[in-house]
Amino acid sequence: MRVLVVEDERNLADAIGRGLRKHGMAVDVAYDGADGQEMAMITRYDVVVLDRDLPRVHGDTICAGLVASGTLTRVLMLTASGSVADRVEGLHLGADDYLPKPFAFDELVARIQALGRRATPAAPPVLAVGDVALDQSRRVASRRGKPLDLTRKEFGLLAELLKAGGAVVSAEELLERVWDANADPFTTTVRVTMMTLRRKLGNPPTIETIVGVGYRIRTESAP
Repeated sequence: MRVLVVEDERNLADAIGRGLRKHGMAVDVAYDGADGQEMAMITRYDVVVLDRDLPRVHGDTICAGLVASGTLTRVLMLTASGSVADRVEGLHLGADDYLPKPFAFDELVARIQALGRRATPAAPPVLAVGDVALDQSRRVASRRGKPLDLTRKEFGLLAELLKAGGAVVSAEELLERVWDANADPFTTTVRVTMMTLRRKLGNPPTIETIVGVGYRIRTESAP
């Protein structure tokens, strides 16, 4: 899941980013409304965690712009005000959810995960192709019933390939969906992570490289 956090309290923004990454999310952080607005319009995020009272460009303006663009990105608005009137106003702007500060981090994660499921075409909680299965909610994967010890990035790559259901996914798409904006598009990070994932999946090979195009998971069952 790709998440953008737009929050001008740097310590809070960085803490949210670190915490969400531990939950396997690819997270970008912006510290003011102008940067946040630019990033939200350039990159397709699943969820934008948006502080309402931002410098340079107000959170309301960013929210309204995302809604007007017709994007599938979901907006979780944060505010220091917990009044009902403020929450109603935020939802009327087009925000999908509203969380007053201070908040419990576990609740923030749960709300982001719920919104993320609405940001893309619904996928079953357990993805399975051939003898490979991945449980998104429990964050476990297996092949032929044997658990796989995957890193967060390996898990993310496998999830994206399984979601594609045999269609080819380019390295650029994988980099965008699994990593964050700090990833260098000219590095071999996708290829190297794919190599370790293949090794853990074992034989017979289940991930196929389409030269010059990308990767796909074999849809036929392993013998």
